[in-house]
Amino acid sequence: MIDDLNPKEFQNYLSNNDTVLIDVREKWELDLCKIEGAIHCPMSTIAESFSDLNPDDTIAVYCHHGMRSMQVANFLISKDFQSLVNLQGGIDAWSREIDPSVDRY
Repeated sequence: MIDDLNPKEFQNYLSNNDTVLIDVREKWELDLCKIEGAIHCPMSTIAESFSDLNPDDTIAVYCHHGMRSMQVANFLISKDFQSLVNLQGGIDAWSREIDPSVDRY
C-alpha cells in the first residue's frame, strides 16, 4: 500500500515510524538541496538498485514535486514491497510548509 501524505503528515510519519527515507531525484538535484537522512536512489537507477532495499522496511520516498517518487513507489509495490509513503508536492512542498532552510529550485 502507498500512502500519499501531505508535508505535515509526512513529517509526522517520519518522526513516529522506523522509516527508510529515499530521495529519488537526480544527483544534480540532490546537490541543490535534500532532506537530512535521505538515501539517494535516483529513479533512473531504481530498476537496478531496488534489490539493495529491504522489502520489509517501511519506505518513504520523495522527489521534486511528488510524481517521480509516486512512480518509484508503484514500482516497488510491483516488486513486493509492502509499506510505502510518498511526499505529496515533493521537496518543494517540504521547503514551503516544513523547512524553509531547504532551498527551492
